[in-house]
Amino acid sequence: MTDSATTSTSDDVRAVGHAFVAALTSKDAAAMLALFAPAVDFRALTPRRFWEPGTPAEVVNEVILGTWFGPGDVVELVEAVDTGLVGDRGRVSYRLRVANGDGQFVIEQQAYLELTAGVISWMRLLCSGFRPVAGAQ
Repeated sequence: MTDSATTSTSDDVRAVGHAFVAALTSKDAAAMLALFAPAVDFRALTPRRFWEPGTPAEVVNEVILGTWFGPGDVVELVEAVDTGLVGDRGRVSYRLRVANGDGQFVIEQQAYLELTAGVISWMRLLCSGFRPVAGAQ
């Protein structure tokens, strides 16, 4: 944990994790921005790229809602959300069913996070990528 992070409870992580997934699935940039500290330390890995945006606005507007889940991507279903603690670090995983012009996909992301004053101050995220749903076209 970073020096400035506070110890989070599983309830804290659950609340922030579910709020993050709700903001993501509704593509609510303002709600998602409100979940990040002004000096967030964010890193992510997707199948084709490593992401290292410098500000919450870049995390939300350029990476998550600007590139990963664009205007043509419709989240049809939240298949799973799971939260917990790994020692003193929060864990959030979620699986989404997404449709776009190329078909139906399932995406799973796993994130580890630290909260400071109830917002995400540190996050590492790994993404499965858009995986085709068997039998869907």
